[in-house]
Amino acid sequence: MILVTGATGLVGGHLIWHLLQENDRIAAIKRSSSNLEPLKTIFRFYNADPDEMLSRIDWRIADVLNVESLTAAMHDVEIVYHCAAVVSLGIGSDVLTDTNVRGTRNVVQACLSAKIKKLCFVSSIAACGKYKDGKPADENAEWTDDVLRSAYSRSKYFSEQEVWKGIAAGLNAVIVNPGVILGVSGQNAGSSQLFYQMQKGLMFYTMGGTGYVDVQDVVRAMITLTKSEISGERFVLVGENASNRYILWYMADGFGRKRPFINVPKSVLLFAGGMMEVFGKIFGFQPLIDKGTARSATNREFYSSAKIEKAIGFKFTQMTDTISGVCTFLNKK
Repeated sequence: MILVTGATGLVGGHLIWHLLQENDRIAAIKRSSSNLEPLKTIFRFYNADPDEMLSRIDWRIADVLNVESLTAAMHDVEIVYHCAAVVSLGIGSDVLTDTNVRGTRNVVQACLSAKIKKLCFVSSIAACGKYKDGKPADENAEWTDDVLRSAYSRSKYFSEQEVWKGIAAGLNAVIVNPGVILGVSGQNAGSSQLFYQMQKGLMFYTMGGTGYVDVQDVVRAMITLTKSEISGERFVLVGENASNRYILWYMADGFGRKRPFINVPKSVLLFAGGMMEVFGKIFGFQPLIDKGTARSATNREFYSSAKIEKAIGFKFTQMTDTISGVCTFLNKK
């Protein structure tokens, strides 16, 4: 039996669809209050019958913050895909540390207790280091903490350390470090906000840039690596290094909207992010943009996926094709 955490999220949802193409049934964790509508939307993207697909999922009520519930959920399970995480640049470190770090520690502990055969952990390029000479970062670049690191970056780095501790204790595991993941999620959150915002129309862009990847490429790589004999390794998953401007232009073209044409300078965005952060603390709301999101939107950090391309001959989808597919689906809604 295969178990998936974060089943209603972007990666978890697409992973479940792909796993069900090869397995009659799989198990997945959810909380009693979990909303399954995003998962149904993902299934519809593949022209699948949502109810038929849902009927093939063995739902197990558990929470990554409760190790006992995780251990119980792993009864008769051999393979675990840990996709559950809070993905945000604009929330406090306490929430991120709880779900991402402590939650991963609990998953690893439960895997060891249940003698799981293999764990696949979804980390992030945010947990990768940087090279001082500016060359694209890969799995060997040294991670250092500095003021430019967001709370999310720290949470993913320390989450990954929990998996490495598990590997040192005998856990068979593989780690993937995806870039910004693009795909249909059924939620107006994370990278999907870019699509929903662009569908309405957007005039502004920033000159930052990063590594992007198709969600289907992420789950294909995860499944292939988990089936392989590879263990104790991490793999950067970036299909294309691109400027934020070009990604937004691709989306605008897909929706038939005017391309963003006003560049927001870094100094202006950092000032706005700082002010919104202050107002959020004073008036008790979560700002759409803060200093962390402002830095992320204006930084240019590129990555290399040469390791996975060489290890398993992996080929990535072009971002123009990914974005076109998502836009076509959303235009029908």
